[in-house]
Amino acid sequence: MTYHNAISNELYLELTATLHNLIPGDTYYLNQALKEWEWFNGTGMINSAGLINDGLTEGRLLRQQRTARVILAGLVQLSAATDDTSYIEVARGIADAVLSSASLSPNGILTESACATPADCEPNGTAFKGIFMRGLAKLDAVLDDHPYREYILNNAQSAYDNARNSTDFYGFTWQGPFDDNGTIGRQESAVDLLLSTL
Repeated sequence: MTYHNAISNELYLELTATLHNLIPGDTYYLNQALKEWEWFNGTGMINSAGLINDGLTEGRLLRQQRTARVILAGLVQLSAATDDTSYIEVARGIADAVLSSASLSPNGILTESACATPADCEPNGTAFKGIFMRGLAKLDAVLDDHPYREYILNNAQSAYDNARNSTDFYGFTWQGPFDDNGTIGRQESAVDLLLSTL
């Protein structure tokens, strides 16, 4: 019980805030979501660059979590639950940090830079970019100026043009070329990306 993973807590935030939004008269799940966010935000897992660290072990922060995955969707749900737009501003700060990062978004295409090779990210890490894009699309949808739409579309176009083979399987790097390994994580990530354009 010495390790606290960022993604597990991000998922809990999204789940509890969503349950509150779906259950008329709920207070329990809203309180759980607020407690979760207060704890998460106070841990230092959102680092000084605005990026999410992977987790905490015995009080120490671990490596950077490369794509911030679910936190954006969780903050969108929490904002809807509380009618507090400050959560949206936090989400925008995290999204902007990922998009402006030279290691995470070189040339405007999202990259899972924690993986020296795609094999380093198996079995599930190959899906992380798509999960981030799904959250980014949810954030973009609640913003009047839709500041992330072009980024999402550019990533989808790059994946379609450069990372797809003749049988419509997608590779790990959306910049291409197709890496000749159509694993489920790669396909899930591509589906999340393509659906995010809608």
